[in-house]
Amino acid sequence: MSAWWNSVVDDFYKCFIREDRWKLLLGGIGVTIKIALVAALLGLVIGFLIALCNLSKKKYLNIIGKVYTDIIRGTPSVTQLMIIYFVIFASINWPKWLIAAIAFSINSGAYVSEIIRAGILSIDKGQKEAGRSLGLSRAQTMMYIIVPQAVKNIFPAMCNEFITLIKETAIVGYVGLVDIQKAGDFIKSATYKPFMPLIATAIIYFVLIKLLTLALGKVEQRLRVSDKR
Repeated sequence: MSAWWNSVVDDFYKCFIREDRWKLLLGGIGVTIKIALVAALLGLVIGFLIALCNLSKKKYLNIIGKVYTDIIRGTPSVTQLMIIYFVIFASINWPKWLIAAIAFSINSGAYVSEIIRAGILSIDKGQKEAGRSLGLSRAQTMMYIIVPQAVKNIFPAMCNEFITLIKETAIVGYVGLVDIQKAGDFIKSATYKPFMPLIATAIIYFVLIKLLTLALGKVEQRLRVSDKR
């Protein structure tokens, strides 16, 4: 037992303490959070616009929305990331993390658009008719009556999408970014000790997602306060 414990302590020292390798993981956490937050915000904007295209009565907007959604949902996110990084933004001197965030936002936008579209369609048509009868335009009815009610319906699904987005950022190592997963790979390669780095990355992702889940759960409770009679 003593020999096993000494081995564990020695592996821990080699993987995280020696040469301050723990700083790689700490920096990776920052990169992951930064990319995920920016991608989530941009993806929400893109998703809302595409949802409006899919709900529009204008055929060309429907076609734009459908083509965008089909292409993004039909191709791997890692392929999209490399196309956007190595092809579209190849000649633009932007920070790597920002380009990665844009790539993930484009990917997330396709899924968010379907969530938003479903949320808007879940609202009773009588709400729209009531808004129009009050003299509101179609756009005003959408923004002031339909969307606020749809937000509560789509919030859980949006939370799941954000959580998925955080885990998907683990592929940014393909474009040379050192996120949590890539930091773990560096430590594994330097020490030839796969167990500690892999378990550490798994624990970090779990803790981040658990904290996010608890925080978003509190927000959802606040949103549902008005539903209580």
